[in-house]
Amino acid sequence: MQRREFILLLGAAAACPLAARAQPGERMRRIVVLSSLPQSDAQERARYLALQQELQRLGWSEGRNLRIEQRPNAGDAERIRRQVAEVAALAPDVVVSAGSATLGPLLQATRTIPIVFTIVPDPVGGGFVDSLARPGGNATGFSQFEYGLSGKWLELLKELAPRITRVAVLREPGLTAAVAQFAALQAVAPSLRVELVPLNVREPHDIERAVASFARSPADGLIVTSGPMAALHREPLIATAARYKLPACYYSRFLVGAGGLLSYGPDFVDQYRLAAGYVDRILRGEKPGDLPVQAPTKYELAINLKTAKALGLEVPLTLLSRADEVIE
Repeated sequence: MQRREFILLLGAAAACPLAARAQPGERMRRIVVLSSLPQSDAQERARYLALQQELQRLGWSEGRNLRIEQRPNAGDAERIRRQVAEVAALAPDVVVSAGSATLGPLLQATRTIPIVFTIVPDPVGGGFVDSLARPGGNATGFSQFEYGLSGKWLELLKELAPRITRVAVLREPGLTAAVAQFAALQAVAPSLRVELVPLNVREPHDIERAVASFARSPADGLIVTSGPMAALHREPLIATAARYKLPACYYSRFLVGAGGLLSYGPDFVDQYRLAAGYVDRILRGEKPGDLPVQAPTKYELAINLKTAKALGLEVPLTLLSRADEVIE
């Protein structure tokens, strides 16, 4: 062997471990992302971008060693059933799933495909995992928030609009979380001297009818609990609250960005960024059942001053000083 060839071979051998670390695997891996929001939705784009960018930072690049498929379902139960059957047959390396409405049917369809879930309230109570510390099975991920947080929505709404004595709680009756969120609100309502009125909304066209049947005085307010419908139809929902001059509190700041008055909750985009870390660990050989379910550690308060002004509300300085985002 010539001296030059020997040196080149040594250089190639030395570079191999570095190349192996730079490329997590030569085999093309497939991830399916299931969401209730359409791909064109601004919030969905932000979530997907966070997932994609963090995966790339961890060494997974679309077209090189990774293929990501987005499959929106609009929160439709029949569409979700068809979707999860297709995913089970496809057998991707990992499924990233948002919300309990999709996670339940997905776990019924497969107990082998690794699942990383996001924005799921009470994964243990929902029967999705054995425990937060040791999920067991094929799913792990990130919980939405503790149900007790719902009481904070009423406290904040009352602080911003002290005249409120009646508050409608808009909820999707088919969701287990809707019951628990309402119960948490009931726990704090007496101390705030507020009467709660549940508004069960099963279809988007029910929103206008339900709100119209409730609103009757300047002492009325609105709380919108979390669920696919509120996210999917946030524009007409927020417009309805404005039309009936209802001060309203929402569960996430992206609804305040769309014109809502007030919100308090975790950063869902950040959950997708964190989910990428779990996807990476699973693709490298770890089991979902060994990865603990993580709860949000930071909550954000957002206020829309333009909406407050339209409602004739003056935001207290004590509330402004605590806000993480103020939209003017």
